[in-house]
Amino acid sequence: MATKITDECINCGACEPECPNSAITQGEDIYVIDPNLCTECVGFHGEEACQAVCPVDCCIPDEEKGETEEVLYARLATIHPDKQFPPLAELTAELSRFRK
Repeated sequence: MATKITDECINCGACEPECPNSAITQGEDIYVIDPNLCTECVGFHGEEACQAVCPVDCCIPDEEKGETEEVLYARLATIHPDKQFPPLAELTAELSRFRK
């Protein structure tokens, strides 16, 4: 599922540069994640990078946007058409939280 940023966000900006898909931007009051760009870091990291750096733990799974690893991986290829990623079946725990 896509990750979302809750109202507890303190606008520190730590998450924005960590997103490999540029899905995080400064919103009106807090940072926001574009769910159409969020891949939960599948293909890049074994955990969501925004969650790993958030000092107030406000980057959480969006329960309303549940997505499979396959959907997230397909989105990854669309967002980064010029980049090569390992085949889905070969992703490791370091490249997908689904492999833990």
